[in-house]
Amino acid sequence: MSEPSTITKAVRNFTALFKADAFAGILLILVALVAMVVANSGVAPAYFELFNGYLWSKDTFYLNTIHLWVNDGLMVIFFFVVGLEVKREIIAGNLSDPKARNLPILAAIAGMAAPAAVYFWIAGSEPGLANGWAIPAATDIAFAMGVVGLLGTRVPSALRLFLLTVAIVDDIGAVTIIAIFYTANLKVMYLVASLVVLGFMYYLNRKGVSSKIPFIALTVLLWYLVLYSGVHATIAGVLAALMIPFKCKDGSTMLEDMEHSLVPWNAYLVVPIFGFANAGVNISGLGMDALLDPLPLAIAAGLVIGKQVGIFSTVWAAVKVGLVEKPAGCTWVEVWGVSILCGIGFTMSLFIGELAFPGSGEAARMLRDEAKIGVLTGSLISAVLGYVILRMTTSHPEQKDDPASPVV
Repeated sequence: MSEPSTITKAVRNFTALFKADAFAGILLILVALVAMVVANSGVAPAYFELFNGYLWSKDTFYLNTIHLWVNDGLMVIFFFVVGLEVKREIIAGNLSDPKARNLPILAAIAGMAAPAAVYFWIAGSEPGLANGWAIPAATDIAFAMGVVGLLGTRVPSALRLFLLTVAIVDDIGAVTIIAIFYTANLKVMYLVASLVVLGFMYYLNRKGVSSKIPFIALTVLLWYLVLYSGVHATIAGVLAALMIPFKCKDGSTMLEDMEHSLVPWNAYLVVPIFGFANAGVNISGLGMDALLDPLPLAIAAGLVIGKQVGIFSTVWAAVKVGLVEKPAGCTWVEVWGVSILCGIGFTMSLFIGELAFPGSGEAARMLRDEAKIGVLTGSLISAVLGYVILRMTTSHPEQKDDPASPVV
C-alpha cells in the first residue's frame, strides 16, 4: 500500500482535531481574538450597535437587545447542558463514587474561595468593586479541557478526569452563587408559578414519561417565568435539566440522549456566540495601564494566583494527611500544571462579570470592560502557563494514544 499523501494526512489531522476536546478550546480562543480585533477596529460602532442596540421597549418584552437574548436566552442552553452533565455525573459518573469525588470537591471549593480572597485583598476596599468577587471563581470546562486535549498523553487520564470533575463541581458552585448573590427584586407570583412548573416536571419524571416534547415545552415556560421572577433566567436551564429523567419506563435514556444531542451545539455555536458577544472590549478608552487598575488586576490575580494556590495546596494537604489519594499515575508537577489550567475562567467569568456590574450608564460599562480585560488576561496567562508546564513534563507512553487527541 502506498503512503498517504500530505493532503490526506492534513485532512486526517484536521478531522481528528475537530473531534477532539482541543477544538472547542481553540475555537473559543479564536472567537475571543476576533471579538477583540473587531471591537478595536473601524467596524467597532457596528459591532456594539449590533449587540446593544434596542430592538423594542422593555415594556414590550424584557429582552430588548441581542446581547440580552444571548446572555439570558441562548445561554440557557449552556446551563441546561451543565445541569445534564451534573446530574449524569452524580447518578452514574465520577461524582457517584464518594472516594472519587472527595478530592475534586475539596479542590473545587478551595479553587473558588482562594480567588475570591485574592480579589477582596486587591479590590475589596475599592468603592463599587466588592460585587465582582465571584468573577474569578469559575473554571471554563471547554477552554481548560481544550488545552489538555492539545497535550494528548502528556496528561494522565486520571488527571484529565480530575480536571473535568473539578470544573463540573465549579460550575455547580458558580450557578449557586448566581442564584444567591446576583438575584434582586424577586417577584413572588412569577417565582411561585416557576415552582409549580418545576413540580410538574418532577411529576413527569417520576412517572417515567418517555416523550421529550412535554419536558421541552415546560422548560421554555419555566425559562419565561424565571426571566420575570427576578432570579437570573439561566438558572431555569439548570433546574429544568435536573428534572430530565435519567432513564424512562420504556428503557430509553432521555438525559444522555439530550446531552449527546446538545453538546456539539453548545460547544460550537452557543458558547462561541456568547464569547463573540461578550469578549469584545474597546481598550483605547481604558489606557495602556488598564490591567493595573484594581478591578482587572484583582480578577487576573484571582484566576492566575488564587486558583492554582487554592487547588494545589488543598490537594497536597489532603493527600499528605491521608484524606484522599493523589490522582493515579501523575506527578506533583502535573497536578500543579492542571491546577493552573483551572484558572481559565472565560465563559462563566465573563457571564458573572455582566451580572456583577449591571446598568446602562458609562460607569457600569467601564467596569464591565475592565472586568473583561481581567478575565481575558487571567485566562490567557493560565492557559499558556499551564500548557508550558505540562508540555515540559514527561509524557505517558504507557497510556494508549487517542488519535483524536493530538500532541503539539
